[in-house]
Amino acid sequence: MPLAPEPPRIVLDTNVCLDLFVFGDAQCARLQAALREGAVEAVTREDCRAEWLAVLGYPQLRLDAARRAAAAALFDAQVRCLPSDPPGSPVAVRLPRCADADDQKFLELALAAGARWLLSKDREVLRLARRTAREGLFRIATPQAWTELAWTAQAGG
Repeated sequence: MPLAPEPPRIVLDTNVCLDLFVFGDAQCARLQAALREGAVEAVTREDCRAEWLAVLGYPQLRLDAARRAAAAALFDAQVRCLPSDPPGSPVAVRLPRCADADDQKFLELALAAGARWLLSKDREVLRLARRTAREGLFRIATPQAWTELAWTAQAGG
């Protein structure tokens, strides 16, 4: 019996994680379903996860300890944490530089993990979408655009 293909990997930036795991944004419902059903595999690494946990503590979010813990647990249940330097990670590829240096780690993760998509709401990350696609690295999109593209592709259109 042939093995089932592995689901495509995606990287979620911190703002997308907030929409998914804190706010339950309805525009991310299909993404949430794809994660739950195993249609995609979301991946992270320790520095990206550390940023996520730090953001959960931001006072402007007004999350009490229970909500922070619940959001962290949802993240950990649905996002696989990879080693910082996975064996065989591509090192010869030059990534575009993000104007926001704090977001460069998400680009690096997407490349090293062999992700098909980097989902972001950050303007500086989204500006790099054409270049990463043109160079055949990975695609960058908002969760809403990803949903439209992913469902269109599944429908054969």
